[in-house]
Amino acid sequence: MKKLLILSTAIGGLSLPAVAQEVNIMGWGGSYTVSQVEAYHKPYAEKTGAKVVSIDADNPATPIKAQVEAGNVSFDIASVEFADAVRFCDEGLLELIDPAILTPAPDGTPAMDDFLPDTVTDCFVPTDVYATVIAYDGARYDGKEAPATMADFFDLEAFPGKRGARKNAKVLLEMALIGDGVATADIYSMLETSEGVDRAFAKLDDIKSEMIWWEAGAQPPQLLADGEVAMTVAYNGRIFNANVSEGREFEIIWDGQVYDVEGWVVPKGAPNLETALDFIAYSTSTEPLAKAAEWISYGPPRKSSAPLVGMYQDGKTEMGPNLPTSPENMGNALFSNLEFWADRDAELNERFNAWLLQ
Repeated sequence: MKKLLILSTAIGGLSLPAVAQEVNIMGWGGSYTVSQVEAYHKPYAEKTGAKVVSIDADNPATPIKAQVEAGNVSFDIASVEFADAVRFCDEGLLELIDPAILTPAPDGTPAMDDFLPDTVTDCFVPTDVYATVIAYDGARYDGKEAPATMADFFDLEAFPGKRGARKNAKVLLEMALIGDGVATADIYSMLETSEGVDRAFAKLDDIKSEMIWWEAGAQPPQLLADGEVAMTVAYNGRIFNANVSEGREFEIIWDGQVYDVEGWVVPKGAPNLETALDFIAYSTSTEPLAKAAEWISYGPPRKSSAPLVGMYQDGKTEMGPNLPTSPENMGNALFSNLEFWADRDAELNERFNAWLLQ
């Protein structure tokens, strides 16, 4: 693990209040941590005089269980995926976070009404939203009608060509039902039934002969760049990065996007609990969340943040259209249902693997 000291001295040598001590934050590293350092860590250190130590890990969730059970917790906050946060909270490995500490929106809207529904839990406060989407190469459709909806992904007649998708039932079954006209509000109740599952696989049958399967997130942009697929399921951040760093002209179909969240948790027994909670309240307020989205194409989970997001760091790319949480991209979005997949993952992937062999 790599540590980065953001600020280690008190402002002007003054005696600081109890909260302005130290906070150790474990993140994912790379551009993800850069966005948090610039939007959260540095401003918080400047505001409070606290020492903010950033620690990189391959997966910040990994050390939590071992350290808590050993009674030797060395960090205060971790950035984790929603599923890990819910599981660890159920196991008693995390501190509870009182939603009353969260900052209202600038117009006075209570925080719990400002965050996307169901994303704040007893032990978790979200920091960003990422999405699984459909993407295509704009150059391929130059002068021709381009696909625009989830239904178009499944329409080989109107939009011929290979289709790319992750080799897994999760997300793909949801997209199949959305492409078949099922309202996002009804997706999981539909998948709870054998008829709904049959309907999803029947829709996948429409494109099965043209599928190219991928397993790593770096593969979809490469499939598009090589012209191997006309459209592909992809992670929005990967598509954005290919456009801004490689000059690609990839386009995202936001219709039917399936989104998920990441955010902060505090391991049980964190050495600097008070400062950790203060940092979480600060970093998940409206303005810092908007600032983070100017460094990486993950959307802020607060509605009030969206209008404040400006340009990407290249100074020429407007971030709003590239974020899952921009209002124009959320019209037919689906929040991935953690509990559903916890209960049905093995069963549905067994069915998926059997379908692949048919």
